[in-house]
Amino acid sequence: MVKRVQVVLNEDVLSLGKDGDLVEVAPGFARNYLLPYGKALPVTPAVLKQVKHRRAKQAELEASLKQQALDFQTALVTIGRFTVKKQVGEDGVLFGTVTNGDVATAIQEATKKEIDRRDITVPEIHSTGKYKVSVKLHSEVTTEINLEVLSY
Repeated sequence: MVKRVQVVLNEDVLSLGKDGDLVEVAPGFARNYLLPYGKALPVTPAVLKQVKHRRAKQAELEASLKQQALDFQTALVTIGRFTVKKQVGEDGVLFGTVTNGDVATAIQEATKKEIDRRDITVPEIHSTGKYKVSVKLHSEVTTEINLEVLSY
């Protein structure tokens, strides 16, 4: 039977674990790769205490970010409606389409807070009118906003 050693990872290691994980590996892998390159530390009570402290801080940070997302969701719902102005041709058909970048700009102008355009899901919009747009504010917080497309 091959003996295994426990180490605490300092950084994410592909197919092994994430930063702060306690993993069991072969002694040669730990001795020849993980420890010399600083990717892991041998398990000691002090190291385990540091890992526990780091995880508590990470959980606190995640809770803070989620609360900020919930507060911003309330602000978006309070505003109610965002407008985007596009050039329109005959029959109310837009030249081009409304993109998630256009929606991000409209939200930024109204709230003075920047949102990544990749977190916005816009339905196919090719004419003026009112639409629902999904905005992901956090991994656990998603909201829908009302978007009105107008001509100029």
